[in-house]
Amino acid sequence: MPDSEEGTPEPGYFLPGATGETAPGTQPLALKTAPGALGKARSTDFDQSSVRRKARPLPTEPGTTSEYSGPPTAPLTGAPVAPLTGTRRAGGPRPTGWQTNPSRAGAQFTAEPPPVRPPRSYSRPVIAGLSVLVVLMLTGATIAGVRLMNSYGSQVDNPLSQPAVKKSQAPIPIPPDPTVTVTVQPIPDLVRLQKNTIYAVGRVASVSCKEPAIKPNSQSAILRYYRALLPCLDKAWEPLVTKAGYEFRQPKLKLQTSQATPDQSCTGEMDVAYYCGADESINISWKSDLEFYQNQPLAARVWMLDTMAHEYGHHVQKMTEMLTAAHSREGWTKSKAMKLEWSRRLELQATCFAAAFLGANKKSLGLSGQKLEVWQWEAQHSGDEYSTDKIRDHGSRKSSWAWSEPAFNSANPKSCNTFTAPSAKVS
Repeated sequence: MPDSEEGTPEPGYFLPGATGETAPGTQPLALKTAPGALGKARSTDFDQSSVRRKARPLPTEPGTTSEYSGPPTAPLTGAPVAPLTGTRRAGGPRPTGWQTNPSRAGAQFTAEPPPVRPPRSYSRPVIAGLSVLVVLMLTGATIAGVRLMNSYGSQVDNPLSQPAVKKSQAPIPIPPDPTVTVTVQPIPDLVRLQKNTIYAVGRVASVSCKEPAIKPNSQSAILRYYRALLPCLDKAWEPLVTKAGYEFRQPKLKLQTSQATPDQSCTGEMDVAYYCGADESINISWKSDLEFYQNQPLAARVWMLDTMAHEYGHHVQKMTEMLTAAHSREGWTKSKAMKLEWSRRLELQATCFAAAFLGANKKSLGLSGQKLEVWQWEAQHSGDEYSTDKIRDHGSRKSSWAWSEPAFNSANPKSCNTFTAPSAKVS
């Protein structure tokens, strides 16, 4: 159909070629009338038509300047379609000439009947042969009917005497019912948290990873330092997560550059590392790490090791679905005190997972002597008491060390079931 911006179609537009000219070798359409049938054919010129002169312009869409608008836009999905009024439905009678009765006068057929041929005669031998053939066919049909009746009577009297399936024919298998569905019962949050299979997979693997020989004295160096640590944590935790029956996925690693905006999926405090479960990313605060390294290089490197291991512990919780379950319990709790307790249980478990990884790889990471003493001091002095807002959502320094020390010595996630511990141990 021509564009609404180009105006009215030219005469002959819908003929072959769509150019308005008569195709080569063809004549303009004209109906020949018989006496008493249709009259003289009218002109097909649309511009000279009385319909063209009397027609009013179609309404145009707002904002258009064409005299004629295009076809109406398609209705939105699910919107009711307005019924057509004042129009004819497709399939009705057509007022065309080939449906009118013929107007011929006079007889159309001759009045004399066609000649009749004499009946064909057959000789006596042919008739005798046909009679014998008919008698033989009737005799054979009678014998076959008697045998069939005897066979049916035998099966009725002895129904087990005849096998239902031939020996060479295999029984038809019964297809399964396609309507049968198996519904998997969801695992309750508390079962996921308190009886997770990650607790029974054994010790964290020792992957012989060394601390990266990178001085974290710039933003790019800090990023390379954490990226070098990431494969070590992947190798250590992947066998355990897979053995527990969950899918292993490597987390993303990002450097936090500014305060997260409200439209982002995760928010975190300025200059504090955090884990985002929405995109499974570890967000590192490189500015605070850089400042710490410039003042105390050894303590900063130990702190960066423990921070990366802690945030990866949240990723283990995400893969084993404990992070989702803990947030669900926290969301359904109406008490503010209980919400904080659920948060402390989650954070203390991540701290415990980090200590289990460090303990399993303490030799290759060099956690001995002064370096080990620095880690122990930092674990004993990390808690809600040192936060500026004093919100008790991560656990006290006493609780932090109570979970870190056993996990470091055992290197086993079994030591990190904070969701069955009494409230006093997750204060």
